[in-house]
Amino acid sequence: MRLIADPAIADPALDSAISRALMLRVAAGDLPETLRISRPGPAVAFGKRDVVSDGYLPAVAAARGGGFEAIERLAGGRAAVFHEGTLHFGHAVRDGDARLGVTPRFEQTAARVARALGRLGVDARVGEVAGEYCPGAHSVNARGATKLMGLGQRVIKGGAHMGGVVVVDGADRIRDVLVPVYAELDLDWEPATTGSLADERPGIGWDDVRAALEAEYAAAYDLERASGLDAETLALARRLAPAHLSPAIQ
Repeated sequence: MRLIADPAIADPALDSAISRALMLRVAAGDLPETLRISRPGPAVAFGKRDVVSDGYLPAVAAARGGGFEAIERLAGGRAAVFHEGTLHFGHAVRDGDARLGVTPRFEQTAARVARALGRLGVDARVGEVAGEYCPGAHSVNARGATKLMGLGQRVIKGGAHMGGVVVVDGADRIRDVLVPVYAELDLDWEPATTGSLADERPGIGWDDVRAALEAEYAAAYDLERASGLDAETLALARRLAPAHLSPAIQ
């Protein structure tokens, strides 16, 4: 499997579009199975149910008012948050019967992340915490109390994409922006369920998490490190990026 460790991507819409471009090209057989690990810029990523809700445009305004770009995510449930203190990973696979593998991919990826965080001394468990933002059965939490990682999956003809965001530090920034965003979306949640790895094990850094995650993937795959995105994928992502940006608010 090819591994791409990107530098920070300042444009959140382009970042999301890169994941989509990789998914499309891997599913088409143009690229091999690919894992990308990146440090995202600040953004609130809205899911499809958010986009069709009455509170979507006010929520977009609340996100931007809080210093976060508003984007429409590739996959997953309700609004989630990215910032420089989080780690984003995306795993694009080619699979002719991709829908049959939805649950196994969720289970395997969540377990892999939990093991990676366990390498760092965190009591990481798979499962939803009552009241968490963007709730999901395959979230990874700390001690059964605070959410550390959310996971989403997109399935298309010929393949699938698993994407997750791990909160390394800066849980307060997530809480602060999601309070007004979720209020506009009329979503109930408990801000105290939002956690970070730094809360659990002070001193953990972004590179520690990246290394632990890479080690877990290396235990299951023969990783081939790539120097970066190829030109065709980046060009496709740039064409797709405008579709991932939330509407401008007058």
